[in-house]
Amino acid sequence: MSYYIIIRGPLGCGKSTIAKKLAQKLDAEYMGVDEVLEERGLDKVPPDAPCIPSENFIKANEIIIPSAREKLSGGKVVIFDACWYHKEAIEHLINNLQFPYYVFTIKASLEVCIKRDAGRAKTHGEDAARAVYGLVSRLDYGTNIDASDSLDKTIDEILSYLPKL
Repeated sequence: MSYYIIIRGPLGCGKSTIAKKLAQKLDAEYMGVDEVLEERGLDKVPPDAPCIPSENFIKANEIIIPSAREKLSGGKVVIFDACWYHKEAIEHLINNLQFPYYVFTIKASLEVCIKRDAGRAKTHGEDAARAVYGLVSRLDYGTNIDASDSLDKTIDEILSYLPKL
């Protein structure tokens, strides 16, 4: 059975680690939208804007949708991961992939997000963590999952919402 999973949350909450581990457990295809934004220069905040515009997230979606559709049509599970703080960008992806889906918003305190970001090889910094936390926290979408504790527990909780293999 093919379906896709959207994992969203603030910088440093553990969403990429969670998404990649889920992909391994489910033999799924992982697609990091934040990576696409960065690779294509779509992660830049215009001088007159408070954040990355929704149009940039939609452009990133358009880049990955053909590959995702192919994988899903072939019976594969696909896992998307991004900070997605624009509702229209999430809905754009959903409207363009006519397959069953699950959306999870990963939650953790700002302090946990800052600490996890600081422990990475490539940090974004406390200011970026605070800014993205504020943006993502304005929108709850899908099922909220608390990732303040163990990421393995978080993965188990997500798995409890998904179809059994």
